[in-house]
Amino acid sequence: MVQQPHQRRIKYQAELDSDFGRQIAAMPGGEKVYSCIQCGACSGICPMSIYMDYSPRRIIAMIRAGMKNDALRSQTVWLCASCYACSVICPRQIKITDLMYALKQRAIQEGAYPKRFPIPVLAREFFQTVQRDGRTSEGRLIARVYLRTNPWRLLKQASLGYRLLRHGRMSMRRESIRSREELQTLLRSVG
Repeated sequence: MVQQPHQRRIKYQAELDSDFGRQIAAMPGGEKVYSCIQCGACSGICPMSIYMDYSPRRIIAMIRAGMKNDALRSQTVWLCASCYACSVICPRQIKITDLMYALKQRAIQEGAYPKRFPIPVLAREFFQTVQRDGRTSEGRLIARVYLRTNPWRLLKQASLGYRLLRHGRMSMRRESIRSREELQTLLRSVG
């Protein structure tokens, strides 16, 4: 079933963040956000656009207009399949896929992603686990994502999980690398 975009009208100028476009333009991937001519080629070629609440073209317009909350809370950035079709077809050579990554990073930083939407929760849980342990255990990761997004779905998947555990295809054991201190040093130097 295709979701129809919700039509939200801005009531007050105070709801806009006039600096948001410049902030995104300063991030890797956002450099050319102001060179978009709104031709719609990106939206026309995107294989996921029918599932998005806003088209990629509209997200770019929202960024430039300062509609920070609407852009960061949209499902569009999380549904991007990273196929780069939009970047290839763009007449202005805007790296739209990289722009979507920049928006994902910003949404995670600000906790401004759609609530109970599994993709940003998965991204955050995966990163936190790898940051802490150096690797991730898929079984534990899946369980934590379902608990935070849709616990009833976890119950529906219990029989599949049990079969995977029984046949050794999944583990609930917490895995970790030996030198977690070195990982933390590396992450601090990069961040």
